[in-house]
Amino acid sequence: MDGSIGKKANRLLYEKSPYLLQHAYNPVDWLPWGKEAFERAEIENKPVLVSIGYSTCHWCHVMAHESFENEKVAQLLNEKFISIKVDREERPDIDSVYMRICQLMNGHGGWPLNVFLTPDQKPFYAGTYFPRESHGNNPGFIEVIENLSDIFIKKRQYVEEIARDATNSLKIDVKREKGKLLGEEVLHRTFQELSDRFDPYYGGFSEEPKFPIPHILMFLLRYYKFTNKQDALDYVIKNLNSMANGGIYDHIGYGFSRYSTDKKWLVPHFEKMLYDNALLLIAYTEAYQVTKDERYKRICKQIILFIQEKMTNEYGSFYSALDADTEGEEGNYYVWSKDEIINTLGNELGELYCMVYNITSSGNFEGRNIPNLINTHWEKVKKEFRLTEEELSIKLEEARKKLFKKRTARNYPHTDDKILTSWNALMIVGLAKASKVFEEPDYLQMAQTALLFIEKELIIEERIMVRYREGEVKNKGFIDDYAFLLWAYIELYEVSFNLSFLKKAKNLCSKMLDLFWDYEEGGFYFVGKDAESLIVEEKEIYDGALPSGNSVAGLQILRLGQMTGDFSLTDQGIRMFSTFEREVMEYPSGHTFFMQSLLAYVMPKKEIVIFGDKDDQETKKLIKGIQKSFKPNYSLLVAEKPEDLKGLVDFASQYKVISGNTTIYICENYACQQPITDIQQAIKKLL
Repeated sequence: MDGSIGKKANRLLYEKSPYLLQHAYNPVDWLPWGKEAFERAEIENKPVLVSIGYSTCHWCHVMAHESFENEKVAQLLNEKFISIKVDREERPDIDSVYMRICQLMNGHGGWPLNVFLTPDQKPFYAGTYFPRESHGNNPGFIEVIENLSDIFIKKRQYVEEIARDATNSLKIDVKREKGKLLGEEVLHRTFQELSDRFDPYYGGFSEEPKFPIPHILMFLLRYYKFTNKQDALDYVIKNLNSMANGGIYDHIGYGFSRYSTDKKWLVPHFEKMLYDNALLLIAYTEAYQVTKDERYKRICKQIILFIQEKMTNEYGSFYSALDADTEGEEGNYYVWSKDEIINTLGNELGELYCMVYNITSSGNFEGRNIPNLINTHWEKVKKEFRLTEEELSIKLEEARKKLFKKRTARNYPHTDDKILTSWNALMIVGLAKASKVFEEPDYLQMAQTALLFIEKELIIEERIMVRYREGEVKNKGFIDDYAFLLWAYIELYEVSFNLSFLKKAKNLCSKMLDLFWDYEEGGFYFVGKDAESLIVEEKEIYDGALPSGNSVAGLQILRLGQMTGDFSLTDQGIRMFSTFEREVMEYPSGHTFFMQSLLAYVMPKKEIVIFGDKDDQETKKLIKGIQKSFKPNYSLLVAEKPEDLKGLVDFASQYKVISGNTTIYICENYACQQPITDIQQAIKKLL
């Protein structure tokens, strides 16, 4: 039943954001972020509540139900505040600024994020989830808004002083002095920090809750390549296997949930995010390159199947997220009783499935079961059911399909169907890498279709935008949008060798530098020079659940500089090692994507240029060999003839093709060898 029937809508009804629309029938007089809201606050002399969340956030739903749907809370807010709702996925700039202040004030942050501002956008109080009523030392939302309103009216000067001090602290926090150039020693410190935190039993680099953070694994794979330290690879293998065994992985419908609430990766926070699955697709693909473990290949194919079936719209672009909740209960769509399993599969297949996936009568999650492989003993299963490896695999797939069909009869979780440029770009990267490594042209086609949608719908007058939904495009793109899309173009070139992708990468890089680069101090601002300015100008370098725009941009400009011979890009990439030295040295392992750019700089490099017919069987063997190997320090250019690279890669456009044969040029650490026409010799040198 539609909960909005008979209710009066607020101004959010006219928005396209799924999160804002979830609040359109709240009794709170919500306004979207904008000039009007702050002008009203000024005229009416009221403080401002800015409440930030996203549509698949469990605790956002809880607070909405407890407080924002409550008439008493709404009456207080409407009388005493101007209330603004913000979708953090559409306005990560607003979220980033006020999350930083929440962390400065409280030592932690999260969503929902509730920040109280003066009419000139300066914060004087911040928190995350508040219960409606006070419990012991935990203030309730009603008490908070009553007290803050009272203080704002009676002690306005005091509030203004707090707001001024908070804003100044924020400005100090984002200001950075140029440091020394980061060196190789910080890479070893990063590894040591990760090593000290690593859980040898279940994998992961923290106590519960455990987040996948795939860029930690990407760093470790590159560190292993650089140092040959076996521990680095072992940590990656343990982590990937533990996540694939755990309930954080959906063993019936595929795809990963956002994080695990326990140390075993058993009980997930059930929402599924596009960016997690994109980054994990990259991590599992790269781990397959290193280990050749067929399980990692299967996981990659399953992630892509999940994305195809549940996260792709009719235009071939990708939705943002699936909710954790159905019918008001977290995980309801995904969990099973033992009786349900047996009734669906029958006794024999049901008992086999229960033994393999640790399904019990008592359950492992609120009396029901999350299928998992954490304590599965495969040899014992095969012996007890007298099955070969192949027979067991066939039976489990039969069971999975039956359970998947049964599950589709349940109410499906809410899908946040907005299209975000940055997250789509990450999935394009994952698909391009998977296509390259697994020789799957369909994955490349998926990536190109999604890219065409971005180019057609999300680039307006050469300006990348943040979000598309129901025909509406909104907000000028941030550094993440540009950096992640630049990464996508480079990966698409490396799988297809279509020079148009390299040309687009160069053009996009130039625009990114024009809009975001700080020519005085180095590094990229979060917000473009042509966009709305907030109370501080941020440069984000911390790599959280998502890698920061600066980290991704730094690595990609180094790659593009190496690939095209543009040393001005290389210089800017290197400059970032001093711009962000202070933050990185304080907490190296919190910057593992940024560390990949430092690794790219210090690792021995090979630039390879191949001229000739890329469909020639021998040439193809060489190219495929390089593509399927894990060679993060290789830069590979392929063109039919040198003049094809004129104006794009000028140094290579001067090379010669020898006697009409496929010709391979190899430069190592900026020293070039004699060209090779013997492909077998090139294979020996490069693979």
